[in-house]
Amino acid sequence: MLLEFTTTQIALISLIFVWTGFVRTGLGFGGAALGLPLMLFIDNQPLFWLPIIGSHLLFFSGLTLRTRLNNVSWVYLKRSSFYIVPAALVGVLGLINLPNLWLVTFIYTVTLFYAVIWLMNWAIHSTNAWVDKVLLIIGGYVAGTSLTGAPLMVAVFMRNVAMDQLRNTLFVLWFVLVTIKMSTFAALGIDLHLESSLMLLPVAAIGHVLGLKAHEQILRNDQLFKRILGGVLIFICLLALWDLYLSAR
Repeated sequence: MLLEFTTTQIALISLIFVWTGFVRTGLGFGGAALGLPLMLFIDNQPLFWLPIIGSHLLFFSGLTLRTRLNNVSWVYLKRSSFYIVPAALVGVLGLINLPNLWLVTFIYTVTLFYAVIWLMNWAIHSTNAWVDKVLLIIGGYVAGTSLTGAPLMVAVFMRNVAMDQLRNTLFVLWFVLVTIKMSTFAALGIDLHLESSLMLLPVAAIGHVLGLKAHEQILRNDQLFKRILGGVLIFICLLALWDLYLSAR
């Protein structure tokens, strides 16, 4: 429950959710990948944060898509779902059954991988259908486990979806994956923390609106934006992994 945190922690959580909302609409992906590592500094229980992130993603992606469903690459979305959805289901089962320490370590390790790629200005890209399938399967699994698989799948979608349809198509994909995750949580009786989600919805909305306004500017400075993020995330992930190592000793 959000009210169990201190006033300072609630203020920090609010800022993080402004940030996740900004990234989600500013880039079109990456809200969880760039927000979850910060949230785990405050409370290292992924099963507390992921339902909240999922609820927000369902709300805001639905809001964004309500008038844009006619500009979605449905053909490629259906084709790619054949690889993504089963892998995501396996990932959700891993999220529920793996020890918390393993999950947190996995999340920070994946985020560190993205951070290094962004800082070095390297690109995750595919050159053939076989690599596409591998990236989609891995991205689906990571998304199922932690909602941080977006950069892997985006690399494939960018090659197969027209740029003017890309963001809308990705939002539909996130909506489907989060629906699967949230439905699984509900079926297994895992707390969805809906009250906390509602409390944080207004601050996430601030980030959502700011991201929409900054979207074009971010795209024009995409490489610089990601390099700055990469440097900051490397510091955060290394610090967190070191703390996990000390705690496990």
